[in-house]
Amino acid sequence: MIIRTPNDLGALIRDRRIKLGLDQISLAKRAGTSRKWLVEVEHGKPRAAIGLILRTLRALDVSLKVNDGSKSRGIEHFSPSVDIDEHLDRLRKKP
Repeated sequence: MIIRTPNDLGALIRDRRIKLGLDQISLAKRAGTSRKWLVEVEHGKPRAAIGLILRTLRALDVSLKVNDGSKSRGIEHFSPSVDIDEHLDRLRKKP
């Protein structure tokens, strides 16, 4: 699925939650968010905190794939997998 807007992201989260048989309260608990925040995100909240989005996606077992756009120019480019947790840990350790 290509996500281009906050509404696309909200739809992905909602669809995945439903496929897993989770209600909003259960997912909010798993992700460490509030149900209110989750409702707003599922409705396309434009300024949701990226950390909470990433935790929610992790709780849904959803991974992200980066596309730098080079394929659309006819260039094959494969990005290595990125461990977002590793990057976040590294940023937290910086003074």
